[in-house]
Amino acid sequence: MDGRVLWVTGAGSGMGQASAVSAGASGRRVVLSGRRADALADTARRIVEAGGSEPLQLPLDVRDPAALAAAHDRIVDTFGAVDELVCAAGLNAPRRTWADQSMETFAAIVDTNLTAVARTADLVLPGMRASGFGTLVLISSISAWRLSPGAGVAYTAGKRGLKALTETINAQEGGHGIRATLLLPGDVDSEFLQLRPSAPDERTRARMLTAADIADTVRFVLECPPRVCIDELVITPTGF
Repeated sequence: MDGRVLWVTGAGSGMGQASAVSAGASGRRVVLSGRRADALADTARRIVEAGGSEPLQLPLDVRDPAALAAAHDRIVDTFGAVDELVCAAGLNAPRRTWADQSMETFAAIVDTNLTAVARTADLVLPGMRASGFGTLVLISSISAWRLSPGAGVAYTAGKRGLKALTETINAQEGGHGIRATLLLPGDVDSEFLQLRPSAPDERTRARMLTAADIADTVRFVLECPPRVCIDELVITPTGF
């Protein structure tokens, strides 16, 4: 894995942070993006402590196209083309039904969970085509695999849209050595739970997946032989 360039969005916490730390310990050159500079610094520290090299930290909001483009330019100038992309940035809100949601919030959630992923993929794909290799892991949700009404109208719409992105990447870019995986986790014990209308209790959280479980899965996907494309991967807590 030495020399591969990995860009992780949503790298400041939860699944994104854990995935960056796990993959970053294996010799990759890692780029961290997220809204909070202090959180990215914490992720960078964890990567170095795990034996990885100092990551490039690029704080940004994935909903800002100009910021994404500028970040990609900085990555290319610093490391070269991106080889691996993990999109872990996500957003939801407590108001999740047709009866109480606002369309302003709907747009923000879909922009974060779907449109920003498309923008980021669009930035890295030309470099992957040129090199003949690329791996994208798009972190969706179990709610995109089977309906979970409590996940919310906007969240479900955005996360289901990632299926189309994954399928079109694999169909159109596979001939260039590029593969994409739609990762669909069930309930994960992370700070994202704070956005639920009612937070689960400690006993329930103890039965959930952990961010480390997702990180192990992401690293498995990234390190599969180039001939292997895992189109979809569902991971859920046992008996949950």
